[in-house]
Amino acid sequence: MTLRARLGVRPAGNRFVLDVPLDADAGHTVALLGPNGAGKTTALRALAGLRPLSTGRIELDGVVLDDPGARVLVAPEHRPIAVVFQDYLLFGHLSVLENVAFGLRARGLDRHAARRRAADWLALVGLAEQAGARPRELSGGQAQRVALARAMVTEPRLLLLDEPLAALDAGTRVSVRAELRRRLAGYPGIALMVTHDPLDAMVLADRLVVLEGGRVAQHGSPAEVARHPRTDYVARLVGLNLYRGTASGTTVTLGGGGVLTTASPASGPVLVAFAPNAVGLHTERPHGSPRNAWPVRVVSLEQHAGTTRLQLAGPPDVLSDVTPAAVAELRLAPGAPLWAALKATEIRTYPA
Repeated sequence: MTLRARLGVRPAGNRFVLDVPLDADAGHTVALLGPNGAGKTTALRALAGLRPLSTGRIELDGVVLDDPGARVLVAPEHRPIAVVFQDYLLFGHLSVLENVAFGLRARGLDRHAARRRAADWLALVGLAEQAGARPRELSGGQAQRVALARAMVTEPRLLLLDEPLAALDAGTRVSVRAELRRRLAGYPGIALMVTHDPLDAMVLADRLVVLEGGRVAQHGSPAEVARHPRTDYVARLVGLNLYRGTASGTTVTLGGGGVLTTASPASGPVLVAFAPNAVGLHTERPHGSPRNAWPVRVVSLEQHAGTTRLQLAGPPDVLSDVTPAAVAELRLAPGAPLWAALKATEIRTYPA
């Protein structure tokens, strides 16, 4: 089973044209990430048949679903595709069992057979005892599992997940993410997920496709994308400092100002990346092991779980993560002058 698509859509009123190549094979989960307005939802709706292509082609398992050049357009209800929407869209007047059986009944399966298969799926997702309940009686995690069962009971070749965990509270999200990971691991078709959450993408997906301005900015495995971000958005997504520069040996002159010394020599245009927790802060110029030190000024402080993230003005500007104790010890506040220090061994350098 394969998905081979080139999604070309001209959204009304938008400043960009969506132009996204998208390929996937059976058993794989692909995550679409990107800032608001990047084209993620438009891409998902195009695959589902809810937004016809302007240009391009969608071919699923050898069958063309949309090709405006050949005047082929398969209606959404006739595509072997299921969608789990962000707010699940369960039918409030139907029981949980009837919600799951709905897609089978719509495809012509008789009532008793549809209910038997729906009951089997409810047992698989651990909700057999809720079969007679109404959606309003379910928790957020239970509603998500019902929506997933309703989508997967029809055995779709392509499963589309639109922000599947966004409606859950933080506590529920952890357990449901783990449950969804187990379900997707055993799914024989192709799953495509739209999400804003990098952790959801890293945990659930085999491959990431990052969209910016309607185009693919970067793609690859979660590990590849996290290790080698290629845009500022991706660097923020995975929590890294990222700069473009020109390397000459172990010296990199940064495009935005400043110079960094690296451990690995390179030549020509490069990207350099390092984690915010690799940046040490001092009230005076440090002496000793760091091979990079430069004066900075605190722009802002933001609490991140057990650490505080500082935005520091350089050049180069940099993000630094420090402990609450360091905030107090260094008396950090907007406008405070400091020195940033960074070991050359903490810097990753790769071709731009």
